[in-house]
Amino acid sequence: MGRIIIGLLIIPFFGFTVLHKFYVSVTQINYVEEKQSIQIISRIFIDDMENLLRERYDESIVLAIEDEHKDTNIYLEKYLREKFLITINGKSMPIVFIGKEYDGDIMRCFIEVEGITQIKTFEISNRVLFDIYEEQQNVVKTKIYSRQKSMILTKERPSAMLKFN
Repeated sequence: MGRIIIGLLIIPFFGFTVLHKFYVSVTQINYVEEKQSIQIISRIFIDDMENLLRERYDESIVLAIEDEHKDTNIYLEKYLREKFLITINGKSMPIVFIGKEYDGDIMRCFIEVEGITQIKTFEISNRVLFDIYEEQQNVVKTKIYSRQKSMILTKERPSAMLKFN
């Protein structure tokens, strides 16, 4: 009888040993009209980006340490330029990788698009981490001309377009 009670007490704990991993990033995009600039902050889990950089570029990369690999920013910028695309008024715009910082288990990437005088159409394609995580979702929040919009981009639908008339 005692074994049955102990068994009934232990069984529920086994249900919690399998953790479901969520693969998500959150990107905030703001148009700062007076600076003619699109300012972007992308929040990505450090371990997810670390896995990607190791798989793609160099197995020895470790993020969020004091003596980081010397080419980490080069690899990160190269990857973001390939996977994070902005098209404004039908024209593909170059992104400028400003840098990154760490906060707990999150890496914030700072990106800018300069020389934007007017936005009629704004298209974002965010394929970050889709190449290694099937379940990856990239939440994108925009604030353009005081209008806020949020969207979830997936591998099946990696881009979205906003129109301003």
